[in-house]
Amino acid sequence: MKATRLLSQLEQMGIDTIAGVPDSTLKQFCDSVQTYQGKMSHYVTANEGAAVGVAIGSYLATGRPACVYMQNSGIGNAVNPLASLANKDVYGVPVLFIVGWRGEPGVRDEPQHVFQGKVTCQMFETLSVAYHVIDQDTRDEETDAVLQKAHETLARGEQFAIIVKKGTFEKEESFTWSNGNTMVREDVLGRILRTLSRDVVIVSTTGKISRELYEQSDAIYGGHENIFMTVGGMGHASMIALGIAEKRPDRKIVCIDGDGAALMHMGALPFIAARAPVNFYHIVINNMAHESVGAMPTGCQQTSFKGIAAAAGYRRADKLETLEAVDQIGSLIQEKAGPILLEIPVSLEAREDLGRPKESARENKETFMKYLKNPS
Repeated sequence: MKATRLLSQLEQMGIDTIAGVPDSTLKQFCDSVQTYQGKMSHYVTANEGAAVGVAIGSYLATGRPACVYMQNSGIGNAVNPLASLANKDVYGVPVLFIVGWRGEPGVRDEPQHVFQGKVTCQMFETLSVAYHVIDQDTRDEETDAVLQKAHETLARGEQFAIIVKKGTFEKEESFTWSNGNTMVREDVLGRILRTLSRDVVIVSTTGKISRELYEQSDAIYGGHENIFMTVGGMGHASMIALGIAEKRPDRKIVCIDGDGAALMHMGALPFIAARAPVNFYHIVINNMAHESVGAMPTGCQQTSFKGIAAAAGYRRADKLETLEAVDQIGSLIQEKAGPILLEIPVSLEAREDLGRPKESARENKETFMKYLKNPS
């Protein structure tokens, strides 16, 4: 299926706004959204609930339904505005969802997607959202029928979801973008590991940051027992790290976050600052994009995490723009009380052969908890 054809059909349905958070299953669709020559307004929002908010606002202003795209893991973020605002029993705002189906039953996927994949259709049923599943065998005539059904559903002030299996969309024109940064994330992460004392506890965000830390730590130290890799639950690593920091004041806790993840639940920053844990250190690796799912820009490229952290009340906030500055992180953490945020701008690139953790999520959790029981 050509994503450009689908986008053209959405315009014919009266949809002139599309908003969402990118997904690897929808990569070809997301690329086409970025390069599409039509008249639709496009918003890459901080989280999927925000995308639903944009869709509601657009409808209120124009009377036209909007389209929201996401990975199925983002359904959770969308539930509140969908159930409390858009639902036909409340305001009755039509929204068309396009959802990438990670963790589809019977299809091998990463552990964080397995349960979500099982309950994806069930969640839409519970939310009273009609849906249809499409895949690479879906022909144009079937797509036309699905969109007609969607059009009729939207006309009633209800929502409709198109659930997209892996491989559904053809590769068309690829979207490429550069942020202009020169430091390579994997090099930065390796230097961070080398500069930190081995008794420092690390909580890393989902995506390539955790994958690169895993490989770098194994290569440098022969293990990764001091790293809790938050593979899933995008945007929650910092609060997980805070929970550990408050219960283990004898340990230095470092959260290695991504810019997209930090944006997704930005309220964590003022909350962390208010709690003021002196053993908490927040590193935001900023490439201005959702690289792990196709490198689409976040839509917030101008954001200064240093400035936001300072305004939120972190004890200290800095932006480290050289590898030499990165090398000083270890001594800074040893000498200065937190909470401290360090923003590190990096380029958009990763090794083609970047691996994934060999252990299960549960095994990594148990290894980490066993490590954490030891005194510092």
